Amino acid sequence: MRCDVAGHPVYAYTGSRAFDAKLPTLAFVHGAAQDHSAWALQSRYFAHHGHNVLAVDLAGHGKSGGEPLAAVESIGKWIFRLLDAMQVDRAAVCGHSLGALAVLDAAARYPERVRKIALLGAAVPMPVSDVLLEAAKANDHAAYELITGWSFSPRHQLGGNQQPGVWMTGGALRLMERSAPGALYADLLACQSYDEGLAAAKKVRCPALLILGERDLMAPARNAAALAAALPDCRVVTIADCGHSLMTEEPDAVLDALREFL
Repeated sequence: MRCDVAGHPVYAYTGSRAFDAKLPTLAFVHGAAQDHSAWALQSRYFAHHGHNVLAVDLAGHGKSGGEPLAAVESIGKWIFRLLDAMQVDRAAVCGHSLGALAVLDAAARYPERVRKIALLGAAVPMPVSDVLLEAAKANDHAAYELITGWSFSPRHQLGGNQQPGVWMTGGALRLMERSAPGALYADLLACQSYDEGLAAAKKVRCPALLILGERDLMAPARNAAALAAALPDCRVVTIADCGHSLMTEEPDAVLDALREFL
């Protein structure tokens, strides 16, 4: 599905289902240098089980036009401009990594418009190493390689996907390679600069779900403790032996947690 947001074309995957105003809407927001395909299994499931699904390509990512947004707050506002374009008053919203920060900020700003939020691979603050930032700023391929190495638990770097023949690390690397020059740097800088996470969490009024990877090096599960404590109504699910790429490493476990919550 395509629509217009802030004068730019935007793409959102709907699970090949027509939008139905009578159904509840569920939006999925990807992380740095990714696109809607990061949510392939989860978005398709909900699209075929009673929901409108909008698995979005953020501005300047995937099939969406415009420039990547430079701040988490801007991405959060952009999410609701997309919902406005679709004439959606209230939605449940799921975000991963950078997308989780944007969903958190948006839920704090627009509490009357959010039914529930699910935050995957989230931590506040979410610092980024200087080495990674410099590589991303230079559009150095090493940035993609570093993220790929840090995003998967040791077991999943060796394989073991539930679907035979899937090369998880290779697929993750290729997804980032498809991103526009400068997109990764803008995304990482937004994560690095966002310091309002705990204040935003205290303003959230809807139920929240945190899904964390036990072996996450990008956003360690222990760094989400303050976030979980700040959210007024929060449930935490920690997936054993899983890294930062939760939807790829443990797709069924993520889906099960989302199904129970949503």
